[in-house]
Amino acid sequence: MALIQLQNIQVSFGGPALLDNLSMTINPNERICLIGRNGAGKSTLMKVLNREIKADSGEIITEKGAVIAQLEQEVPRNMSGSVYEVVASGLEEAGELLSAFHAMNEEEDIGSEDWMKRFERIQHDLEACNGWHFQTTIDTVISRLELNPDVDFGQLSGGIKRRVLLARALVQEPDVLLLDEPTNHLDIEAIIWLEDFLLSFNGSLVFITHDRSFLRRLATRIVEIDRGQATSWPGDYENFLRRKEETLHAEELENARFDKKLAQEEVWIRQGIKARRTRNEGRVRSLEKMRDERGERREQQGSVNIQVDVGQKTGKRVVEVEHISYTLPTGRVLVDDFSALVQRGDKIGLIGPNGVGKTTLLKILLGELEPDENPDSKIIQGTNLQVAYFDQLRSQLDENRTVKDNLDRGADKVTVNGKEKHVISYLQDFLFAPDRANSPVNALSGGERNRLLLAKLFIKPANVLVLDEPTNDLDVDTLELLEELLLNYTGTVLIVSHDRAFINNLVTSCFVFEGEGKISEYVGSYDDWLRQRSTTKKPEKKKAKAVEKKEVVAETKLSEKPSKKLNFNDQQELKNLPKEIEKLESKVSDLEAQMADPNFFKQEHRVTAAVTDELQEINATLKSKYDRWEELES
Repeated sequence: MALIQLQNIQVSFGGPALLDNLSMTINPNERICLIGRNGAGKSTLMKVLNREIKADSGEIITEKGAVIAQLEQEVPRNMSGSVYEVVASGLEEAGELLSAFHAMNEEEDIGSEDWMKRFERIQHDLEACNGWHFQTTIDTVISRLELNPDVDFGQLSGGIKRRVLLARALVQEPDVLLLDEPTNHLDIEAIIWLEDFLLSFNGSLVFITHDRSFLRRLATRIVEIDRGQATSWPGDYENFLRRKEETLHAEELENARFDKKLAQEEVWIRQGIKARRTRNEGRVRSLEKMRDERGERREQQGSVNIQVDVGQKTGKRVVEVEHISYTLPTGRVLVDDFSALVQRGDKIGLIGPNGVGKTTLLKILLGELEPDENPDSKIIQGTNLQVAYFDQLRSQLDENRTVKDNLDRGADKVTVNGKEKHVISYLQDFLFAPDRANSPVNALSGGERNRLLLAKLFIKPANVLVLDEPTNDLDVDTLELLEELLLNYTGTVLIVSHDRAFINNLVTSCFVFEGEGKISEYVGSYDDWLRQRSTTKKPEKKKAKAVEKKEVVAETKLSEKPSKKLNFNDQQELKNLPKEIEKLESKVSDLEAQMADPNFFKQEHRVTAAVTDELQEINATLKSKYDRWEELES
């Protein structure tokens, strides 16, 4: 039996119905992903399911006793107290009593007469509302989510706060858990943890996400909200994409046939007086019905039309840094002795946990922050740099001004790629309706703010794009269009993102924050880094054993005089090493040239992975050859 059934749900906020006679079911142990364009009604449907919004019409049938809980999209600003108190607040009366009971154990007058009276009263009330059962649940959930119950909620990072809010929803022991953009503002490590946890959740999930890796791993069914209707697509995301394309193609053909027939009937009805006198009244009624049907048709929302003017070419070197470090006033090191060369056409992803220093490194590379003073450090900026910076806080948008006024100081026309365009027409390319142009920015949704910032940045030529968390709140269709734009973009791109699919589809190399200020550069995408990291861990252990063995040998032979003369085999090896190294270096150059081709990462992943793996192996062999050469020569 279905846990929840929605029948003919209608919700409208003055314009076309956001949910238009929508029907769907939620069955036990399903993981349903709601997808659709920004503004299609996904969050509204969530609120209808959670009874936050009452539908204009229709019926919601919920199985008797079924519990529905929701993880909020944003962390509430007014939430305070210890982790235990926040988690317990999900249980209303029982939660308040358990919070009070928990706090009593920390009081100074524990054991006093007044304390005992309050203790007995709370104990009695807890027994009356089955509170001890919920105490066990709270303790279990807090332990399972690896939380400290006594830490102040306000002092936690954004990712841990989201984990506490998840615990708050889970203590209700929900049959259906609603998640609205659960990966927003989480780093990759936290997202993977959340995926693993939700896969083990014993209940049904209904979630909204823009993270395609998260979607692919979790969803057992996809429900698309499009033009007020919900269409169910069983199976995985790839199956949805294939079948959706087939359905849209069939819809286009059907609409084209309908429109052609309607046009023919309109020609017939407009014939001369004689024809109108003899016309078939049934045919007239049929035409009127077709007119009504055409008028009620809701067209699919258009796609974002993103264009970037690359402007002048930069020099081959965009920015080069040597031995730079950055230390916070607290003494924490964010960047420790980092050197790198960013060249024209590079697409580099910055990967690391929240707060590790990715945005700081971007600002150093852009010259907005000065690194620590060091005689060995050096920052060399390239020539003809035209930088467009998409910051994660959207601070370039004036909250109190309108959408139109934020674009180009309120001008009526903008110039894009050398062509003049009216500002309203340009905003429509980014899916802003004409009446939305005069709305203040503080009235926009997260996705609309992202689209507005992209529109603002892409007015002016830019040969370097710096994108700090550009994917938050963008729907999947817009994300894929942005990906396509960046793949064909001939300038340089620096990207901070926790969206693994976005990073995998775009970057040619990664700056990975390994901890304690150490930043390493890896060739390839996120998956390539994972593979390289796993292959480099094993040799380290072997190397450690080799060093240990070498030290033992050195100790036992400490008194022996080392031989200065090489035997015949060593001499031959030393003679051949330069040629072997030259061949390996030539092979590295060929592979790097192959990877520098803009079309290289557009190939299938198995092709690019084979090349990056080969390059990794050759570099490892080359290093060992150099070490051996140095050893023999010494």
